[in-house]
Amino acid sequence: MNNLIAPSVLAADFANLQRDIEMVNNSDADWFHIDIMDGVFVPNISFGMPVLKAISQHAKKTIDVHLMIVDPDRYIETFADLGAAILTVHYEACTHLHRTVQAIKGAGMKAGVALNPHTPIAVLEDIIADLDLVCIMSVNPGFGGQSFIENTYKKINQLKHLIEFTESNCHIEIDGGVTNKNANALIEAGANVLVAGSYVFKSDDPTATIADLKAIVG
Repeated sequence: MNNLIAPSVLAADFANLQRDIEMVNNSDADWFHIDIMDGVFVPNISFGMPVLKAISQHAKKTIDVHLMIVDPDRYIETFADLGAAILTVHYEACTHLHRTVQAIKGAGMKAGVALNPHTPIAVLEDIIADLDLVCIMSVNPGFGGQSFIENTYKKINQLKHLIEFTESNCHIEIDGGVTNKNANALIEAGANVLVAGSYVFKSDDPTATIADLKAIVG
Protein backbone atom coordinates (compact mmCIF):
# COMPACT_ATOMS: atom_id res chain seq x y z
CA MET A 1 0.00 0.00 0.00
CA ASN A 2 1.11 3.57 -0.64
CA ASN A 3 1.62 5.82 2.38
CA LEU A 4 -0.99 8.57 2.40
CA ILE A 5 -1.38 12.04 3.92
CA ALA A 6 -4.87 13.21 4.84
CA PRO A 7 -5.13 16.83 6.02
CA SER A 8 -7.89 17.27 8.59
CA VAL A 9 -10.27 20.02 7.50
CA LEU A 10 -11.29 20.53 11.15
CA ALA A 11 -8.17 22.69 11.47
CA ALA A 12 -8.82 24.73 8.31
CA ASP A 13 -9.82 28.40 8.33
CA PHE A 14 -13.61 28.18 8.15
CA ALA A 15 -13.81 31.81 6.99
CA ASN A 16 -11.70 30.81 3.98
CA LEU A 17 -12.78 27.21 3.57
CA GLN A 18 -12.85 27.12 -0.22
CA ARG A 19 -9.33 28.55 -0.31
CA ASP A 20 -8.09 25.82 2.01
CA ILE A 21 -9.90 23.09 0.05
CA GLU A 22 -8.23 24.32 -3.15
CA MET A 23 -4.89 24.33 -1.34
CA VAL A 24 -5.29 20.65 -0.49
CA ASN A 25 -6.43 19.93 -4.07
CA ASN A 26 -3.22 21.46 -5.40
CA SER A 27 -0.93 19.92 -2.78
CA ASP A 28 0.73 16.52 -2.45
CA ALA A 29 -2.03 15.38 -0.06
CA ASP A 30 -3.92 12.19 -0.91
CA TRP A 31 -7.22 12.49 0.99
CA PHE A 32 -9.43 15.03 2.73
CA HIS A 33 -10.13 13.97 6.33
CA ILE A 34 -13.47 15.32 7.55
CA ASP A 35 -14.35 15.11 11.27
CA ILE A 36 -18.07 15.20 12.06
CA MET A 37 -18.72 15.82 15.79
CA ASP A 38 -22.09 16.01 17.53
CA GLY A 39 -21.27 17.41 20.98
CA VAL A 40 -22.59 14.18 22.54
CA PHE A 41 -20.13 11.41 21.68
CA VAL A 42 -17.34 14.00 21.95
CA PRO A 43 -17.43 17.33 23.84
CA ASN A 44 -17.32 19.45 20.70
CA ILE A 45 -19.47 20.26 17.66
CA SER A 46 -17.69 20.62 14.34
CA PHE A 47 -19.82 20.85 11.22
CA GLY A 48 -22.55 18.86 9.53
CA MET A 49 -24.13 18.02 6.22
CA PRO A 50 -24.35 21.48 4.58
CA VAL A 51 -20.65 22.13 5.11
CA LEU A 52 -19.68 18.65 3.89
CA LYS A 53 -21.83 19.24 0.81
CA ALA A 54 -19.95 22.48 0.13
CA ILE A 55 -16.60 20.75 0.62
CA SER A 56 -17.49 17.87 -1.70
CA GLN A 57 -18.42 20.32 -4.47
CA HIS A 58 -14.83 21.57 -4.55
CA ALA A 59 -12.76 18.61 -3.30
CA LYS A 60 -10.94 16.72 -6.05
CA LYS A 61 -9.47 14.03 -3.82
CA THR A 62 -10.86 11.15 -1.76
CA ILE A 63 -13.18 12.31 1.02
CA ASP A 64 -12.49 10.36 4.22
CA VAL A 65 -15.30 11.08 6.71
CA HIS A 66 -14.75 10.31 10.40
CA LEU A 67 -17.98 10.25 12.42
CA MET A 68 -17.59 11.10 16.10
CA ILE A 69 -21.30 10.86 16.75
CA VAL A 70 -23.81 8.67 18.55
CA ASP A 71 -26.07 6.40 16.49
CA PRO A 72 -24.17 6.82 13.20
CA ASP A 73 -26.45 4.34 11.44
CA ARG A 74 -29.06 7.07 10.97
CA TYR A 75 -26.81 9.00 8.59
CA ILE A 76 -25.00 6.38 6.52
CA GLU A 77 -27.00 6.95 3.34
CA THR A 78 -26.78 10.72 3.81
CA PHE A 79 -22.99 10.70 3.91
CA ALA A 80 -22.85 8.46 0.86
CA ASP A 81 -25.04 10.96 -0.99
CA LEU A 82 -22.76 13.81 0.12
CA GLY A 83 -19.70 12.27 -1.50
CA ALA A 84 -17.94 10.34 1.26
CA ALA A 85 -15.73 7.63 -0.24
CA ILE A 86 -14.72 6.27 3.17
CA LEU A 87 -16.96 6.37 6.24
CA THR A 88 -15.41 5.64 9.63
CA VAL A 89 -17.51 5.06 12.75
CA HIS A 90 -16.34 4.67 16.32
CA TYR A 91 -16.34 1.22 17.87
CA GLU A 92 -17.50 2.85 21.09
CA ALA A 93 -20.57 4.37 19.39
CA CYS A 94 -21.89 1.24 17.66
CA THR A 95 -24.09 -1.32 19.41
CA HIS A 96 -24.19 -3.61 16.35
CA LEU A 97 -20.88 -2.90 14.65
CA HIS A 98 -21.05 -5.65 12.04
CA ARG A 99 -24.45 -4.41 10.89
CA THR A 100 -23.17 -0.84 10.68
CA VAL A 101 -20.11 -1.88 8.64
CA GLN A 102 -22.26 -3.84 6.22
CA ALA A 103 -24.62 -0.87 5.84
CA ILE A 104 -21.68 1.41 4.99
CA LYS A 105 -20.50 -0.99 2.31
CA GLY A 106 -24.05 -1.44 1.06
CA ALA A 107 -24.21 2.33 0.53
CA GLY A 108 -21.17 2.11 -1.76
CA MET A 109 -18.50 3.41 0.62
CA LYS A 110 -15.42 1.85 2.16
CA ALA A 111 -15.89 1.07 5.85
CA GLY A 112 -13.64 2.17 8.68
CA VAL A 113 -13.71 1.77 12.45
CA ALA A 114 -12.02 4.20 14.85
CA LEU A 115 -10.72 3.27 18.29
CA ASN A 116 -10.36 5.70 21.19
CA PRO A 117 -6.98 5.68 23.00
CA HIS A 118 -8.31 3.45 25.81
CA THR A 119 -9.92 0.86 23.51
CA PRO A 120 -7.78 -2.25 22.86
CA ILE A 121 -7.07 -3.58 19.37
CA ALA A 122 -8.45 -6.99 20.41
CA VAL A 123 -12.05 -5.76 20.06
CA LEU A 124 -11.57 -5.85 16.27
CA GLU A 125 -10.71 -9.54 16.01
CA ASP A 126 -14.16 -10.55 14.79
CA ILE A 127 -14.66 -7.63 12.38
CA ILE A 128 -11.20 -6.90 10.93
CA ALA A 129 -11.75 -9.02 7.80
CA ASP A 130 -14.72 -6.80 6.87
CA LEU A 131 -12.91 -3.47 7.30
CA ASP A 132 -11.14 -1.27 4.77
CA LEU A 133 -9.60 1.00 7.41
CA VAL A 134 -8.90 1.18 11.13
CA CYS A 135 -8.35 4.65 12.59
CA ILE A 136 -6.28 4.60 15.77
CA MET A 137 -6.93 7.75 17.74
CA SER A 138 -3.57 9.02 18.98
CA VAL A 139 -5.31 11.77 20.98
CA ASN A 140 -8.63 11.78 22.81
CA PRO A 141 -11.24 12.69 20.17
CA GLY A 142 -13.04 16.00 20.12
CA PHE A 143 -10.47 18.73 19.70
CA GLY A 144 -7.54 19.51 17.43
CA GLY A 145 -4.05 20.49 18.54
CA GLN A 146 -3.61 17.86 21.26
CA SER A 147 -0.37 16.07 22.16
CA PHE A 148 0.37 12.66 20.67
CA ILE A 149 -0.18 9.64 22.97
CA GLU A 150 2.97 7.48 22.86
CA ASN A 151 1.11 4.20 23.50
CA THR A 152 -0.12 4.54 19.90
CA TYR A 153 3.00 2.80 18.58
CA LYS A 154 2.18 -0.31 20.58
CA LYS A 155 -1.37 -0.33 19.23
CA ILE A 156 -0.17 0.07 15.64
CA ASN A 157 2.09 -2.95 16.09
CA GLN A 158 -0.75 -5.02 17.55
CA LEU A 159 -3.08 -4.00 14.72
CA LYS A 160 -0.46 -4.80 12.09
CA HIS A 161 -0.09 -8.32 13.48
CA LEU A 162 -3.87 -8.79 13.51
CA ILE A 163 -4.14 -7.63 9.89
CA GLU A 164 -1.33 -9.95 8.79
CA PHE A 165 -2.81 -12.90 10.71
CA THR A 166 -6.23 -12.42 9.08
CA GLU A 167 -4.77 -11.51 5.67
CA SER A 168 -6.83 -8.31 5.66
CA ASN A 169 -6.13 -5.45 3.24
CA CYS A 170 -7.03 -2.88 5.85
CA HIS A 171 -5.45 0.60 6.00
CA ILE A 172 -3.99 1.70 9.34
CA GLU A 173 -4.82 5.38 9.86
CA ILE A 174 -3.43 7.54 12.68
CA ASP A 175 -5.41 10.58 13.79
CA GLY A 176 -4.03 13.14 16.24
CA GLY A 177 -0.73 14.85 16.96
CA VAL A 178 0.97 13.86 13.69
CA THR A 179 3.98 16.02 12.80
CA ASN A 180 7.26 15.69 10.91
CA LYS A 181 8.78 14.53 14.21
CA ASN A 182 6.79 11.28 14.42
CA ALA A 183 5.58 10.65 10.85
CA ASN A 184 8.44 8.34 9.91
CA ALA A 185 8.19 6.34 13.14
CA LEU A 186 4.45 5.87 12.60
CA ILE A 187 5.02 4.52 9.10
CA GLU A 188 7.79 2.24 10.31
CA ALA A 189 5.47 0.91 13.02
CA GLY A 190 2.95 -0.09 10.34
CA ALA A 191 0.63 2.86 9.70
CA ASN A 192 0.02 3.95 6.11
CA VAL A 193 -2.46 6.86 6.43
CA LEU A 194 -1.51 9.89 8.53
CA VAL A 195 -4.11 12.52 9.41
CA ALA A 196 -2.62 15.95 10.09
CA GLY A 197 -4.73 18.93 11.09
CA SER A 198 -3.29 21.78 13.11
CA TYR A 199 0.25 20.87 12.05
CA VAL A 200 -0.71 21.52 8.41
CA PHE A 201 -3.25 24.33 8.54
CA LYS A 202 -1.61 26.36 11.30
CA SER A 203 1.80 26.27 9.63
CA ASP A 204 3.22 29.25 7.76
CA ASP A 205 3.12 27.33 4.47
CA PRO A 206 0.56 24.47 4.52
CA THR A 207 1.43 23.34 0.99
CA ALA A 208 5.10 22.99 1.91
CA THR A 209 4.21 21.26 5.18
CA ILE A 210 2.15 18.67 3.30
CA ALA A 211 4.99 18.18 0.81
CA ASP A 212 7.41 17.67 3.69
CA LEU A 213 5.17 15.04 5.31
CA LYS A 214 4.67 13.29 1.98
CA ALA A 215 8.44 13.18 1.41
CA ILE A 216 8.97 11.70 4.88
CA VAL A 217 6.44 8.90 4.45
CA GLY A 218 7.62 8.06 0.93
